[in-house]
Amino acid sequence: MFLKKAALAVIGLSAGGMVAAGLFAFITVIGAVPRLAGKTGTIRHARLYEDCIVLGAGAGNAVQLFHLPVAGGVLAMAMMGLCAGIFVGCLIMSLAETLDAVPVMVRRLRLAVGFPYIVLSLALGKCAGSLAAIFLGTGS
Repeated sequence: MFLKKAALAVIGLSAGGMVAAGLFAFITVIGAVPRLAGKTGTIRHARLYEDCIVLGAGAGNAVQLFHLPVAGGVLAMAMMGLCAGIFVGCLIMSLAETLDAVPVMVRRLRLAVGFPYIVLSLALGKCAGSLAAIFLGTGS
């Protein structure tokens, strides 16, 4: 029984490590961290940002994997959700910018003004859906 659990642990950690390595390689390839640091004028802290991403991903995985209690209750969970949402939004926008999908969409829809409102409405819709899943129990 111990060998079976040990083998499952090794397989699970290896698979998780490969997925995480793939995600971080993807983030590196699209240049999300340097691009965001450059736009905010904090490029000298890019290494710190990368370290925080790795530490945050590791801490989030540990909390989910081992069902660790999170100190701070609802406020801490709200902050974690906000940070995760910001990260995913930045990652998606960085990918869209890399693929030049946003300029193509703006040209095709003939948008002269109002593009920030479209992005804001997408973000608010995602937030409303997440909150509905949490409070109505439709999420996992």
